[in-house]
Amino acid sequence: MKNFTQKLRLFDTNGTLLEKFVEACDCQNVKPTETVGELLNFANVHAVNGNCWRYYIAYFIASDVNAFSLAFERKNACDSTLLEFAKEDCENLMQIFNYDLSSLPFIGYKSSLLTNFKSTERISNKPYAEIVAKLSLDLEKCDTPKKFLCAITKFYSVYGVGELGLNKAFRVVAEDSLPGKKITHHTSQLLPITNMNKKGLSDIVGYELQKQKVIQNTQAFLDGKPANNVLLYGDMGTGKSSTVKALINEYYEQGLRIIEIYKHQFSFISDIISRLSSRNYKFILYLDDLSFDDFEVEYKYFKAIIDGGLEVKPDNILIYATSNRRHIIKENYSDGNDIDSMDELHKSDTKNEKLSLVARFGLSIYYPSPDQEEFLNIVHEIAKKYDIKMDREKLDKLALTWAIRNGAKSGRMAEQFIHTLL
Repeated sequence: MKNFTQKLRLFDTNGTLLEKFVEACDCQNVKPTETVGELLNFANVHAVNGNCWRYYIAYFIASDVNAFSLAFERKNACDSTLLEFAKEDCENLMQIFNYDLSSLPFIGYKSSLLTNFKSTERISNKPYAEIVAKLSLDLEKCDTPKKFLCAITKFYSVYGVGELGLNKAFRVVAEDSLPGKKITHHTSQLLPITNMNKKGLSDIVGYELQKQKVIQNTQAFLDGKPANNVLLYGDMGTGKSSTVKALINEYYEQGLRIIEIYKHQFSFISDIISRLSSRNYKFILYLDDLSFDDFEVEYKYFKAIIDGGLEVKPDNILIYATSNRRHIIKENYSDGNDIDSMDELHKSDTKNEKLSLVARFGLSIYYPSPDQEEFLNIVHEIAKKYDIKMDREKLDKLALTWAIRNGAKSGRMAEQFIHTLL
């Protein structure tokens, strides 16, 4: 196996499980049993049923960010020299993929445990597990290095490469909060969110007009057409956040990715944008429950980032925010009075300053609380989803009583009510 990994020119095995297997073969301070155990744990987490070695090599190919993989992710013409190196690498990767594990001294007759692995996990919480498994199957069908290369380039063209290609959503973490990292200034890391809700837009009952506006804007964004930053505002529990979260399940395969950012992380946005602008994905920077009090001045920095600073926001990035406030920033009655001896002279200027933030969102969508009829319709649809069989009149009476006791009629209240019946 070492002969094949040493010949790789574009793909980097440093720090990978593949490198550990090679070192285990040479007894280079690596315990073979621990290496095999690491592969089995990897396969179990990914809910692999079958050849876990081939699955891992498929994962390695899908994860390695290099000049070749990036060229096909961006759908650029691949340089002839680069393509020649890629062909050679694929020949070696094909040998590694089909390697006879029984020939390894520390595996031997136990190789069937790896080639016929049965995971104890029914479903993997890794969002990319299914597409890596599909890549593994596609590579398994390849009987020539040329076909092996075609399968890999096709994967890169559809899904991309690395964590951004494999995962749907990410959260922002300051690098100085990570173990072993030196304290840095305004630098961050994107960590994949692996345990996600699988709801689609069709699972959100009602609000068809609102959802259609979001869909139209998002589809235009994915198609490379002009699209707007979006503010979804309105009463609590009406499905604003659920709408944004559902987008990633609908449009992941079209290249959509979501980055979740909190307002205390605004100082990282410029750094994030500079790193995302060169990748061939469409990114939504998602700000949930966005609002500011009078004493919070971060909104001034945020305004410049959205639209107004010298640096132009890349075409592959939009901002979607949700808020219970129409104008995001807390307003006072005194903001509308131009003359007040106890305060500043021109109050209308203060009002304009506060309203200028929401004006940066080209599309504002209102999510009102449903009336009684719509609320009960939501209850009926969710009850149908969970196959709850109850007299309609009784169900309505219980639902309305629940809403009154909890002080609101909303989609969230309807779902919480149904949960009490399960």
